[in-house]
This record gives sequence, C-alpha cells and structure tokens, in this order.
Amino acid sequence: MPHAADQRRTLTIAALGTLLTLVAFTAPLATINPTAATLGSDAAGKTWILSSMSIGLGAALLISGTISDDFGRRKTFVIGAAILALGSVVCAVAPNTLVFVIARIVQGLGGAALVASSLGLIAHTHPAGPLRARASGIWGASVGAGIALGPLLAAVLDRLATWRDAYWLLTLATIVLAIAAHRRVSESRTDDPRGLDPAGALLLGIGVSALLAGLVEGRQGWTQPVPIALLVGALILLLVFVLHEYRSRAAMLDLKLFVHPPFVAATVAALVTGVGIVALMSFMSGFLGNTFGINALGASFLLFAWSGTSVVTALLARRIPPSVTGGTQLAIGLIGVALGQLMLLGVSETSTWVRFLPGLVFAGIASGIVNAALGREAVASVPAGRAGMGSGANNTARYVGSAIGVTVVSVLAIPTGTPTTAGFVEGWNTAVLFTAAATVVGALVVLATRRR
Repeated sequence: MPHAADQRRTLTIAALGTLLTLVAFTAPLATINPTAATLGSDAAGKTWILSSMSIGLGAALLISGTISDDFGRRKTFVIGAAILALGSVVCAVAPNTLVFVIARIVQGLGGAALVASSLGLIAHTHPAGPLRARASGIWGASVGAGIALGPLLAAVLDRLATWRDAYWLLTLATIVLAIAAHRRVSESRTDDPRGLDPAGALLLGIGVSALLAGLVEGRQGWTQPVPIALLVGALILLLVFVLHEYRSRAAMLDLKLFVHPPFVAATVAALVTGVGIVALMSFMSGFLGNTFGINALGASFLLFAWSGTSVVTALLARRIPPSVTGGTQLAIGLIGVALGQLMLLGVSETSTWVRFLPGLVFAGIASGIVNAALGREAVASVPAGRAGMGSGANNTARYVGSAIGVTVVSVLAIPTGTPTTAGFVEGWNTAVLFTAAATVVGALVVLATRRR
C-alpha cells in the first residue's frame, strides 16, 4: 500500500485537477454578458459559449478513462492539464465567438482527461474502505468547490479588470498542476489492459458531440434542418456504437455493466444530477439578472449558497456509517436535492434574494452527499483496475445530462415573444418542477436497483 504522504499528494493533485476543470466549466456563467459583448456574440453565440465545453467533456470522458487505465493515469492527467491550459490561453486571447467556442471545446477535452484519470489515481492509492470513502468525499468536495469558485472568480476579475484575466489565471494554475503531477505522482495502470478500441472511441466521440451540438442548435428552433440532422445523426452513431461494443473483444465500455445494479445506480444518479440541479443552477444567474436586476457578482454569491454548502457536506460525508450503502446514500441525497429544488418553487415578482437561500442551502447539503457517493460508486461499481473507465462513464452521464437539462430548462424558462418579468417568473417555476421531477425519478431508479 502507498505511503500516507504519497496518498495525500495524489489526492490533493487529483482533487485540484477536478476543481480546475469545474472552474473552467462554470466561469462563463457569471460573465456571459460582457464576454458576449466583447466577442460580438448574438443569442446563438451566447448559447454556444455556455455549452461548448460540455461537448469536449461528453465526447472524451469515457475515452480518457479507458486510456488512463491502460496507458497510465499520471500521463493522462498531465496531458489533460496541458490541453486545458492550451484551451484557456486561446480563450484569453480569442478575437471572436468562433475561436472562443473552439477553445472551450479544447478545454473540455483536457478537462475530460483530468476528471477521468483523477478518480483512477485516487482508487489506486486508496484501498476500498474508510480510507477511500474519505478520499471520495474530498474529491466530491472539489466538484462543489470548482462550481463555487468559477463564477465568483470570473465575476470578481471582470469587475477589477476584464473577464479574460480569469482564463490567464486558470492557465497558470493548470501549468503548475501539470508540473506537480509529473514530479510528485506515481504512475499507475491496470494489470489487465483491454486494449484500444479506436472504432468505438470514434463512434462515441462523434455521436456524443453531434447529440450535444444538436441540443445547442435546437434552442434556436427545433424544426430547423441543422438540429434535426445532428440529432438523427447522433442517434444512428450511438446505436452503431452500442452494436460495435457488443461485438468487440476490446470494448471501451463493457455493456454487461448495465445489468449490474450498482453501476446502473451510479450512472443514473450522475445523469439526473446533470439534468436536474446542475441545469437549474446553470440558468439561475441569468434568471436573477433578468428578473430581479441582481448583477453577476451578486448572483455568484447566491449560487455559492448551494455550491459552497455542498463542499462542506461532501467533506463530512466520510462520517456516514459504513452500514449505509452507496446506493442508499445516493437515493437519500437525490431526494434531498429534489426537496431543495421544490423549496425554490413559488417565486414571485416581488421576491427578494433571501427567498432563494433556504432552498439553495438545503439542495447544497444534499448535493454534497450525492457528490461524495458518486466519486466512490463510480469506482466501486466497475471491475478492479478499471477505475478510469468507471469515472469516465459516470462523468459522461453527468455532463450529457447537464446538456439535456440546460436545453429543456431554457425551453421551459425563457418566455416566448416579448420577455417580461412575469414571464420569467412563470418559466422559472415550471423549470423547477421539471428538474425536481427528474431528480425524484432518478432517486426511484436508484432505490429500485438497490432492492435488486
């Protein structure tokens, strides 16, 4: 077993990699208006700015997990950090929307390698049991911390200077992390490599990219030829991927895992986390500005009530007794997240920011429980030595779910015709009902798999 010092170093670096990825992912939430103004983005451009990193993440997470298991988790982590830094540099100097969106996709590719390999590094150095439970709690806290820090960092730097400075700071932090990982983390890989599956990787990468691009384009009009072609193409590619994986001897994703209840529970929980609370929180900053005139910095602090609380709960989750299984923890956490969302229901035109606090804090407490359990179950639900694949599959579900959820929330919450305060309020309440219902359905599925 690795020494305690090696465990601490690996855990710290792995958690920081996930944190920086989430910082990059959430940074534009708070500064979308000044970013769009500088880049000359129209409404469609704003949508792509917010969604483009999801395409890189969704397309590469599972592939990165398999590569990290077979060819080296530290190597994958370092390369991912370098790619994230490169994408951040281009974001900082981007002259227009197209360049910025491409750079965000590159950030997603690098972030996918960081997130997928991070849980593999943790699983290798922390044996199953209380030690891994504690490490998973810290990793889960890094997810919440990244979501909390991204909008705050971008909003503060935009007020002090320019939104571009957030990407320069992210570049510096990621380069330092890559150097630290290369020098201080031991290499590890599975003892039973499955081999590369280039055809599967290509089918999945293009299929998921087409799906997410179709969802983004669909927000501009679902009957247009571009989103229809993208969504139909994605469906065909993903069906071919499933058939290929079923027949392949070196399948990138073992489809037999989908009859394994713990894997199904972890994957569904990650999916509804993205469809539910992550999608709702992604929309909240814009809703607060349009409806109540709360600026980016104020909205970021309010969002912190959810994300910051989840950090504390995830760190405390290691105190949950071992007799509480991962499936039980996920189900309880998801039910709590749903209740927190329902507490955000009934907002009116005369509501103040205080009205949001109880629901955000309650949802944050429950989200921390879910994040801590997801980190552990993503690894525990797959065969030994395939932690990277488990992490990749779990986080793919989260970010694909987020893209789907944000699309549905946008359709439900943004008023048709001339936007009015009453229209935004009505749309928000409808979106809350959808995201809470999706979370409850996920909890019921997790409970059903637990009974099996």
